[in-house]
Amino acid sequence: MSTIRGIIFDLDGTLYRGEQAIPGAPEAVHRLRRAGCRTMFISNKPLQTREHYAAKLTRLGIPAEPADVLTSGHVLGRWLAREAPGARLYVVGEPPLLEELRAFGLHPTDGRGAVDFVVAAFDRTFDYAKLNTAFQALRRGARLVATNGDRTCPVEDGEIPDAGAVIGAIEGCTGQRPELVAGKPSPLMIGAGLARMGLLAGECLVVGDRLETDIRMGVEAGTATALVLSGVTRREDIAASPWQPDLVLESVAGLPEHVPRNT
Repeated sequence: MSTIRGIIFDLDGTLYRGEQAIPGAPEAVHRLRRAGCRTMFISNKPLQTREHYAAKLTRLGIPAEPADVLTSGHVLGRWLAREAPGARLYVVGEPPLLEELRAFGLHPTDGRGAVDFVVAAFDRTFDYAKLNTAFQALRRGARLVATNGDRTCPVEDGEIPDAGAVIGAIEGCTGQRPELVAGKPSPLMIGAGLARMGLLAGECLVVGDRLETDIRMGVEAGTATALVLSGVTRREDIAASPWQPDLVLESVAGLPEHVPRNT
C-alpha cells in the first residue's frame, strides 16, 4: 500500500459494536496517528449528533472532537440548507437528527401543513402513523430524501433494521425512491471527509465493514480501501461483490502493520 496520509474510519462494526470497542481498535488508531495519519470518523447512523459520537469515541479510548466526525444527518442537513434554505421537513427519524437539521436553519414539522421534503432515516419509533404522514406529504408534492440506505445496523448481539427498512416502506406505498441518499456510499459523504482533512482521495484509506457502503464509497472516490470482518460482512461475501477492497483484515487491530509510516 502506498503512502497514506489520512484514514476515514466507519464506526459501527469497525471501531466498536454497541458500547464496546473492537479489541485493539483504540491502540490501532493511536499507532496510526503517531505514524502521521490524519483521521476522520464517519457514520451512516443518524441516531446521535456529532458531539455524541465524538464523546463516545473518546470514552472508548479514541480521542475525537465533533469536527472529526461526519454523520449522514449532518451531510444531509448541509445539502438541504444549500438546496432549499429554511425548508420545511417531515422527518421519519429520531430527535438527535431533528437537532442536527435545525442547526442548518431547516424546519422539521409534524407534517400536517406544508412540507418541502420528507426525510427517511433510521427510526426505532417508526410506525403506521409516521408512514401515513410521510405518504400524505409526498402525495401533496413533497420531495423524498434519505440519510442512508443501510438495510441493517450491527449491534452487540447481531443486527437490527436500519433506514433501508423505512425507505422500503415508503416506496411500497408511494412507488417513490429518494432523490438523494446522503450517507455512504454517496460522494457527498467522502467529499466532506476529504475536505475536512485537506487531502486528495489518492492520499487516503477508507476502512469499514460493509462492501456496499464503505468499500464502494472508497472505490468510487479513488481511495485505497480496507474491509474489516468485525462487522456484518463475512469473508465468503467478498468474491461476489463488485466492490473489491485492497485489504481484508479480521479487525482494525491489524491495520497499522499495513500502513507505511509517514516521514
